[in-house]
Amino acid sequence: MTSTPILTPDLEQEIQKRLAAERARLRRDTGLVQINPFQKPVERPFTAAERDRVTILFGGLTAKHEALIQAVFHGAGYRCEILPVPNVPAFQAGKEYGNNGQCNPTYFTVGNLVQYLQKLEAQGMRRQDIIDNYVFFTAGSCGPCRFGMYEAEYRFALQNAGFDGFRVLLFQQQEGINAKSGQSGLQFNVDFGMGMLNALHMGDVMNELAYQIRPYEVNKGEANQVFGEAMNRLVRLLRDRKHFEIMERAPGWLQNYLRDRKKVRNPMNTIGKIREHLAGDVFHQTLDEVREMIDAIEVDRLRVKPIVKITGEFWAQTTEGDGNFNMFRFLEREGAQVLVEPIATWVAYLCHQAKTIARHKHDVESHAHPLPWYEFRKRLDRAMKLQKKLLGLHLGEVMWQYFYHRVIDKLGGTAHYLIPQDELAALAHPFYHKMSRGGEGHLEIGKNIYYHIHHLTHMVLAVKPFGCMPSSQSDGVQSAVVNKYRDMIFLPIETSGEGEVNAHSRVQMALGEAKAKARAEFETVLKSTGRSLDEIRAYVNDHPELKRALYKVPHREGVAGTAANFAAHVGALMARRNRFWPVTQALPKPKVA
Repeated sequence: MTSTPILTPDLEQEIQKRLAAERARLRRDTGLVQINPFQKPVERPFTAAERDRVTILFGGLTAKHEALIQAVFHGAGYRCEILPVPNVPAFQAGKEYGNNGQCNPTYFTVGNLVQYLQKLEAQGMRRQDIIDNYVFFTAGSCGPCRFGMYEAEYRFALQNAGFDGFRVLLFQQQEGINAKSGQSGLQFNVDFGMGMLNALHMGDVMNELAYQIRPYEVNKGEANQVFGEAMNRLVRLLRDRKHFEIMERAPGWLQNYLRDRKKVRNPMNTIGKIREHLAGDVFHQTLDEVREMIDAIEVDRLRVKPIVKITGEFWAQTTEGDGNFNMFRFLEREGAQVLVEPIATWVAYLCHQAKTIARHKHDVESHAHPLPWYEFRKRLDRAMKLQKKLLGLHLGEVMWQYFYHRVIDKLGGTAHYLIPQDELAALAHPFYHKMSRGGEGHLEIGKNIYYHIHHLTHMVLAVKPFGCMPSSQSDGVQSAVVNKYRDMIFLPIETSGEGEVNAHSRVQMALGEAKAKARAEFETVLKSTGRSLDEIRAYVNDHPELKRALYKVPHREGVAGTAANFAAHVGALMARRNRFWPVTQALPKPKVA
């Protein structure tokens, strides 16, 4: 009778080792090699202790937005620098250090950052000191397009360029902005948040006013000079204003009452800060000064220029350099008036989408987890939860629009109000479902239709990065839109680091058609007034207020151009002056598609 061999620990370990090796060989031979899942790298936090020595870098917006945002950072005590406007060499650097197949905002942005860091190194700064003493602050996303991968691509390119460990902080990234341990390096308090709100709103309005006035300036270069001085005033407002503190402003008896009552003191202090930022005397006085400066610019609105509305992908329609082929300057050189898109529209869109998503989530939850009819309390709680969220979003949306429109009114009231998001969604919905998100979503379709049917533009130019998935999807839908609105002039342009001559050539061809449209519109309106152009000019010369930059010209139904609307308005003023010389022909009514 044989005895069962006893396995020693060493023998058991050897068997397990051989089994593991054989199992690994079989998995390798059959292609079943286990791959470790990707884990997002943990970003080294930006802490409060570093504020005095770490410089925040940012860029990618218009020059006006960037100057105002930098002023808010400086006013809050942060070191902050604006990156240069990205150029073609930056694009090439981004392609050199980054992955293939990225869209040009990635290449331009990270290439521009790498160039800036290399310049610091060339000036004698140690590479490790650059990594330790600078951070890059930018926007992040999780959409269906490549935008969701920007953060990883930035880090990859920086690593390839020799700046491994350089910190990239995102708006939504908690690890970078709010440090897990210790006090956060960048604090979003009331003063900082309200300063940023004012910076975005004033940047939007000043940007639109500059493009609105510059094509009609009588003295070439005056608009840029005046807007430069006006921007300096706004920068000083955001940078140097003294922050409200209730324990400094309140009378002595109130200070004594609030000193030991934190629960009362803090809310009152917050309310005081918000009021000071939005309705303080310094705020109103500065905007009044800026309005008077701009209004003094002499303009000639009888120059016939087509209005070109800019839409498209967010970065491409915002940047003012090689990233969109310097399109805005090109359009102005070619005799167009550019109607730029405010950042405020994008924020309003996000609020509107959040409300829509909340309703859909409620419907899905109600369908997936139905409640019996007798569960009144639970059904009420579910409904109240939705209504509470919708109310909060609606109040945020209303307040955002109110504060934006208030800045418009304070700066002359000639910039465009925000388009109601419900109307944009309704116009786009027959062509593009509002829940098809990514990029600008349904906005490109809705804005194209809105500006056409309301006769606010002669041509819509959509600019987007090469191969941008959401914008390419919109462009495909635009063919159906143009087929319905036959007199619409719509041109999509894909941008990259190359192809500027070809893009400008395509724009010139469409712009020629828009110029003809604007000229025909002006001749029709001028004829309807019963006056000649010389008579209109003579009346304007006799009334200097009509030459002021912020003189508000009424928009006539069916008329898009600035010159046409101005001629119609002056013609009406002249007819009102002399009742024996009335308007001889009614203005044409808009065509209904």
